[in-house]
Formats: sequence, structure tokens, C-alpha cells
Amino acid sequence: MIPDQPLGIVELIMQSSMMAKCVLLILCFFSITSWAIMLNKYFVYKAAKNEDSKFLEVFSKSENLTKIYNFAKELRLSPLARLFLTGYRELYLFQEMVKEDRKKSGGLPLSSGERLTEQDIKGISLALNKSVNGEVERFSKRLEFLATTGSTTPFIGLFGTVWGIMHSFRSIGVQGTASIGGVAPGIAEALIATAAGLGAAIPAVIFFNYLNNKVFVLTSSMDDFCQDFIYLAEKNFTLSQKEEAREKTERKEETKAKAIEKKAK
Repeated sequence: MIPDQPLGIVELIMQSSMMAKCVLLILCFFSITSWAIMLNKYFVYKAAKNEDSKFLEVFSKSENLTKIYNFAKELRLSPLARLFLTGYRELYLFQEMVKEDRKKSGGLPLSSGERLTEQDIKGISLALNKSVNGEVERFSKRLEFLATTGSTTPFIGLFGTVWGIMHSFRSIGVQGTASIGGVAPGIAEALIATAAGLGAAIPAVIFFNYLNNKVFVLTSSMDDFCQDFIYLAEKNFTLSQKEEAREKTERKEETKAKAIEKKAK
């Protein structure tokens, strides 16, 4: 006998088998976790973009690296600011190493410190590349869960549907009747699992592609900034070919003078 009013979704779920309820519970877990990740990543990327804009404004207008460094320390989410902090520290570290090699007392500000060699610049570039990889990993964290949700939940839902249809046909065999009224509730109950699986998978796939594109854009901007920072370091903290040749000549003359002085003694 066909009921006067069709059963609602909640009633179908409540009357479903234990296996169907377990499937829906798993899909619910995937869906809630995915939405939490999607919302968190969306707001983090938005905040990071705003902080990047603020940092680039200060970086492009200010010529004082110490001032930029102090401002960058206040930006917690900006990947460009974190890259600058890494580059600044490496730049300062290599300058300190140059000072020690030349046996000079420290204390010179970064903007007028010791000149760096080409090898030092390569070291700074390597540190920046490692920092870029770290930032990409930080912004890509937990995105794999969205990919897993998008690829797995439709099959979990399909499993629930197949199980529900099997349960319905078994009930038909036990009751010995195949009327629409006896089959339809079981089929509807089974199809809820497929709908739930698709409901969890579709937003996860959309946001996974969206957030992956955001990571790609951030990576491109970080690569561009690394090139700008290396150019800045080469321009302001390395010797030109003429200066390098003159410095070598002065060192040779200084060495000869010391040798002559020793012989005279």
C-alpha cells in the first residue's frame, strides 16, 4: 500500500539500515572537515594578499632596509614579508662573515656594510628558494584532504546506494511482493547516500582547484620577489668588475708592501 504522504529525507535516514547510517556519518565527516578547511584557507589567503600589498607598498617606497625589516616583522601571514626577513638575515650574516674574514670590528649598518662576493649572492638565492618552498608547503597544507574528499566521497556514496538497493531487493524477496509502494522507499533511501557523496565532493573539487590556483599565484609572486631581492643585493652590496679589479690590485700592493717591510726588518 502506497502511503498518503511521501517520507521526508530525515524519516528515510532514520528508517535506513545501520550500514546506510554509517555511510552517511562518514560522508558527513568528510563534508564538515572540508568546509572547515575551505573557509580557513579562503580567509588565510585573503589576509595574506592584503598583507602582501601593504608590504610591497613599503618595500617600493622605502630605501631603508632596516625600516622595511621592522615593518616586515609585524606581518605574520605575508609570504613576501617572510621572504624578505630570510633574505635580510642571510645578507646580514654574509656581511658579518666578510667582516670577520677581513678582521674588522663589527657594528656597521647593513646599508653600508661590507661588499659581498658572487658566491655570497648564490648563498642568499639558495636560502630564498628554500624559504619559497617552505611557504608553498605552508599554504598547500591540508589541501590534499580536499582532493581526497573530491575523489573518494562519490564512491562511498555509491557504495551506500548499492548496499541500500541490495537491502531493498532482499526485503522484496522476503515479503514476496514487488509493488512500487514496497520498493520506492528503499530505493529513495539508497539514493540519499549518492546525493550526500556528490554534495561532499562537488564543493571540495571546486575549492581545491580555486585554492590551488591561489597557491600558484602566490608562488609566482614569491619567485618575482626573490629576483627583485637578488637584484637589489647585487646592485647595492656587490663590487663591480672595475671595483673588484681595483680591490685586487690594492691587496697585491698591500701584500708586497708587507713583504718588503719584513725583509727590511
